[in-house]
Amino acid sequence: MRILITNDDGYQAKGLKVLVEIMKQFGEVTVIAPKKHQSGMSMAVSLGFKQIAHKDLGDGWHYVDATPASCVKFGLNTLFLDNYPDVVVSGINHGSNASIASLYSGTLGAAAEGAIYGVKSVGLSINTHHPDPDFTQIEPHLRKIIANAMDQELPQGVYLNVNFPAIPAGEIKGIKIAKQGNGMWHKEFEQRKDPYGRHYYWMTGNFKDLEQNPENNGDHNLMDQGYITIVPHKIDTTCYATMEQLENGWEL
Repeated sequence: MRILITNDDGYQAKGLKVLVEIMKQFGEVTVIAPKKHQSGMSMAVSLGFKQIAHKDLGDGWHYVDATPASCVKFGLNTLFLDNYPDVVVSGINHGSNASIASLYSGTLGAAAEGAIYGVKSVGLSINTHHPDPDFTQIEPHLRKIIANAMDQELPQGVYLNVNFPAIPAGEIKGIKIAKQGNGMWHKEFEQRKDPYGRHYYWMTGNFKDLEQNPENNGDHNLMDQGYITIVPHKIDTTCYATMEQLENGWEL
């Protein structure tokens, strides 16, 4: 199996290194990761406003001075141009990409880019921003998830969003197929002062849980309960019910 790996924390992140070692058990790994931290980039691409630097680091590792989606786009149009990889795996991200975070995530933007090209794609995250988290609880579950993902067909344009709770292995309750959780951040900007007395704004905020049905819990709540969550996302974001409503109800 030929595997393309990327992330949004940059090529030196621990989560990326851990993922590479795990994925080596499945096949031939090529890493094309951003040169520097690229969180919150979603599917942003590095257009022709500046040159894109690429460096071959050896042993199948590369960095590109570009966004995560651009790293996948670069790989599929250069190193894998004549033969796409079997899977694109993005992560392991330092920080949850459950609920509404999935819309902003550079980790998932890279997975979405792979899905556009028809390549099976998976984004992986752990629910902590610690630069040196404990990943030991992830490996046995990740091996099972990847094995299942490779054995089963996914519809065109669908990619998987996997989130791991940052808890000891013995406290993980299992794996749940879930829906994207309903929530948002509010009070997202905090005014601060630098050492020179100049005011600036820092993006922060508190997460507000908007789930209405506890029996159909979103991925963020299931993860808080100790479950690994898997949400299938898709490129096509059309609301077909509203499309039909507009066609039948609007006078155009």
